[in-house]
Amino acid sequence: MAVVDRPSSEEMTDDFPVPSSDVDPQRLWAGGVATAAVAGLAAVAGVLIARGLCGVAVLAPESDGLWGNANTGTYAVLAAAAALAATALRQLLGVATPAPTRFFNWIMTMCTVIAVVLPLTLGAGLGSRIATAAINLALGVITIVLVDGTAASARTVRERAGREPDELT
Repeated sequence: MAVVDRPSSEEMTDDFPVPSSDVDPQRLWAGGVATAAVAGLAAVAGVLIARGLCGVAVLAPESDGLWGNANTGTYAVLAAAAALAATALRQLLGVATPAPTRFFNWIMTMCTVIAVVLPLTLGAGLGSRIATAAINLALGVITIVLVDGTAASARTVRERAGREPDELT
């Protein structure tokens, strides 16, 4: 049996560089913050549409009026936080996985499915459950599309030059 010379750790570092993100983190996070703002505003808009146009009590009793109560603000903040968490997930996947876009889209789609189904299982009125599920669906789609689009436009030059077009998805 032949003895194989193993390279030193210094040599291995040269041959196998430390993984780096497939996207420029500054551009990704700038887009992530913008996505958080859009998601928060979309949550408020969804509540206003449900309560004002459809007359459905979402997140608060009907007696709390068009804006609802403090739950509306909390919902908006949570939507923004979810968008920031999605941005962090996308950055992590860009460093740790071979197909970050594919994994990001699947993970976020499953999170969106959970967010849509969950309110349908609660004890609120049917209209409230459907409206909340619809708002959650819109927030999930907004977050997926914006974070994914931001990541695509924030790809590093090295990443764009080193891959075939069909590998970018």
